[in-house]
Amino acid sequence: MNLGNMVDKSKKLSSLAFKFGVLGIIGLFIGTALSVAGYQGYDGSGFNFLNHTLSELGHYGHSTMAVVVNGGLFFGSLSLILFSLFSIQLIDNKLLYPLCFSLAATFFCLAAVGLFPVNVYHLHTAALQYFFYLATCSITLYFVYLLRQGGMFYSRWNMITGLLTLISFTVFLLSSYIDFGIFGSGRPFYQEMVMELPRPVIWWPAALEWLCLLLFIAWCCGMIRSVKNRV
Repeated sequence: MNLGNMVDKSKKLSSLAFKFGVLGIIGLFIGTALSVAGYQGYDGSGFNFLNHTLSELGHYGHSTMAVVVNGGLFFGSLSLILFSLFSIQLIDNKLLYPLCFSLAATFFCLAAVGLFPVNVYHLHTAALQYFFYLATCSITLYFVYLLRQGGMFYSRWNMITGLLTLISFTVFLLSSYIDFGIFGSGRPFYQEMVMELPRPVIWWPAALEWLCLLLFIAWCCGMIRSVKNRV
């Protein structure tokens, strides 16, 4: 294959990766935004990011727009899996392989969170738990990739959001198993966080979960932009 064909193929792969990445982010955002707008709690109150979890948005029989957020998680994550797989073929460093495969596995777990809502409790919590594990692994691999002179996904935005995401995910996971005494229940919150009632106005498990997700999506947006810049 001559140089011209290689460049043309690289541009096509970059374009496909970018389009699937943007489509995935839009799917996640629209599904979540519509569900938040249409949410109504048992007491008639609206959705509160400081008090309600992602799982509650997708709770059939509780959230009127559950199918929207679950569909957004499922189809948006599938698009992001394709983004990860197309990005593998743009290899500039052999460590791009474990990074992109880990990202694909992370989005697979996020798709499973939508496919198995909290009504299917054990499958849902397992998918959510592995999402946090694999996302933490992916971001760790990202920094290893940078240390080995990986250039395609290098940017100041990616480094800052990646570091903040790694810190927040680590705190979330540690709080799942270690009782820091700040969540009010006197026990590790992860497995029982969705069922915890009554709650304070600012409930830290929910607030921390949303912070983690926001930072992770911000990091993913930077990764997708890096692929576009490569074009």
